[in-house]
Amino acid sequence: MKIKKVLISQPKPTTEKSPYFDIAEKYGVKIDFRPFIKVESLTAKEFRQQKVSILDHTAIVFTSRHAIDHFFNLCVELRVTIPETMKYFCTSEAIALYIQKYVQYRKRKVFFGPTGKFTDLLPTIVKHGSEKYFIPMSDVHNDEIKVLLDKNKIEHTEAVMYRTVSNDFTKDESFDYDMLVFFSPAGIQSLIKNFPNFDQKDIAIGSFGPTTAKAVKDAGLRLDLEAPSASAPSMPAALDNFIREHNK
Repeated sequence: MKIKKVLISQPKPTTEKSPYFDIAEKYGVKIDFRPFIKVESLTAKEFRQQKVSILDHTAIVFTSRHAIDHFFNLCVELRVTIPETMKYFCTSEAIALYIQKYVQYRKRKVFFGPTGKFTDLLPTIVKHGSEKYFIPMSDVHNDEIKVLLDKNKIEHTEAVMYRTVSNDFTKDESFDYDMLVFFSPAGIQSLIKNFPNFDQKDIAIGSFGPTTAKAVKDAGLRLDLEAPSASAPSMPAALDNFIREHNK
């Protein structure tokens, strides 16, 4: 199993300093970037079916940049004008700064957690316990946020505003890879949807995270590389080790 051409199922890095480019040069392999999934907003009609009023709330919780983009884009479609008094609670500083794309950033109304984890933002939300919180969600989410807010008696509403869908391949796109690398179960579902008769044969499959690894195995596919691991905490590190071993 010699690796000459790899498909990374993520968008192409925006910086030339990505370790994937270093791997390609180091081993003389071709690495393509092609997401198997994409995120899209619900339509205004679909959102209205949830019977939720955004303006009934005084604060919004953002857990990702996706949530920010789809929230504000959908507000435009819904013709909802967010008042200047609205407060924003974000799981990280990077997400909080991203709000500047849509609203004037004022520290007195933007709060963020220290680690990117919702559990570490929670004390700040509890401190502002009288607010009514609105939480834009993906169609794929767990109940962690709901459970923690309910436990702390925080008034809140969750609403789906965006979803993950298959990013379909066109007939003229070549699919001649020696290795495929996936980062989510949805990516595996998209592979099967795009190529229902997919025959793995000698094609190596790599996965990042336990849920993605499980999805590979549940689909009846052979998992050749699983990350993270003790020796390779990132996918680039794991991929580097894998190609070095197989391209001896």
